[in-house]
Amino acid sequence: MRALALAAAVVAMASGAATAHGPTRQKLVESVEIDKPVEKVWAVIGNFDALSKWHPVIASSVADKGNDIGSTRHLVLKAPGDPSFDEVLDKYDAGAHSYKYEIPKVDPKVLPVNNYTSTLSVSDNGKGGSTVEWKGAFYRGYMLNDPPEDLNDENSVKAVRGVYRAGLDNLKKVVETAP
Repeated sequence: MRALALAAAVVAMASGAATAHGPTRQKLVESVEIDKPVEKVWAVIGNFDALSKWHPVIASSVADKGNDIGSTRHLVLKAPGDPSFDEVLDKYDAGAHSYKYEIPKVDPKVLPVNNYTSTLSVSDNGKGGSTVEWKGAFYRGYMLNDPPEDLNDENSVKAVRGVYRAGLDNLKKVVETAP
């Protein structure tokens, strides 16, 4: 009888835990093919503080320690009120044409995410050009259950995809039209 009661209690707790699940880590990968060699693309994106030179929504990008690990990049957006946030460089590998960064904290009205990390990399596409890949992992902007619509998983993914696509599409134009 005690075993049956214990089993029932375990089942009840397990089903309660399943319904109380919080947000799920979202993952996103976007890429673009660029008709220029890796070195030309890396020359544009390889500096951690160069984001404003190729991303159309970034008004300014200043990194306090350049490409050194731990460097903080302060971004100001081209939007009413000049919203801004910081990104921190976690890994930098010029030889592999890649760097990884995180956003320690951002106003969800600016970008509806939490615990955001991202990697930007360039590789040879085997056709004389390059593939630029931008991948990220993050949680939605609202960390509790039952998020408001603008801070749910779908809208968080949509916002990050918009950032990546705008940047990658403009990067292609910038690099391919450069001499």
